[in-house]
Amino acid sequence: MVRVKKVVVLDYGSGNLRSVERAVARVGADVEVTADPHAAVEADGLVVPGVGAFAACMDGLRAVEGPRIIGKRLAGGRPVLGICVGMQILFDRGVEHGQDSAGCAEWPGTVEQLQAPVLPHMGWNTVETPTDTVLFDGIADQRFYFVHSYGVRDFPLGRDGTGPLRPPAVTWAEHGDRFVAAVENGALSATQFHPEKSGDAGAALLTNWLGTLG
Repeated sequence: MVRVKKVVVLDYGSGNLRSVERAVARVGADVEVTADPHAAVEADGLVVPGVGAFAACMDGLRAVEGPRIIGKRLAGGRPVLGICVGMQILFDRGVEHGQDSAGCAEWPGTVEQLQAPVLPHMGWNTVETPTDTVLFDGIADQRFYFVHSYGVRDFPLGRDGTGPLRPPAVTWAEHGDRFVAAVENGALSATQFHPEKSGDAGAALLTNWLGTLG
């Protein structure tokens, strides 16, 4: 008998919680929306959603010990999935409207305004996936739904495969210029787009992520 995976959607005051909850439940997980640190640490998987401004999301995350929860999970190899601003806050810093805010610093990099003639970047877009992707297995040629004006335009960790450590698998997209659309880095994964709003392709990606949970 296959055990149903327990997933917590971290409630730290950000929007979009219920649509994420429904999407993850639809692909077969037992989902709870909560800010409880024990539940968030102990679940098979943790989803960190996010909409709005980087600084506001970080304030909300700190209020529920989010950075500590994420760090504790990763130290134990327990999967975490960030979505949209929930991906952005995993980087070193975010710069919005002249405000420079510290992030969780799980990855080096700066979230900044996209260099594009039209913002926000809103709608369906293709992505450029790495060869060793797990999240995009079987769906690399699909389109995903984006809503954002900010992103990470340079990610040096994903450039060089040399050395003793395997570099993160980075997926890119283009809107004006290239930006990071997703990262897969051991137990830590994230997408700039919204899988919960990406139809069958998003459901397949969430199914692939669920398959990585212990």
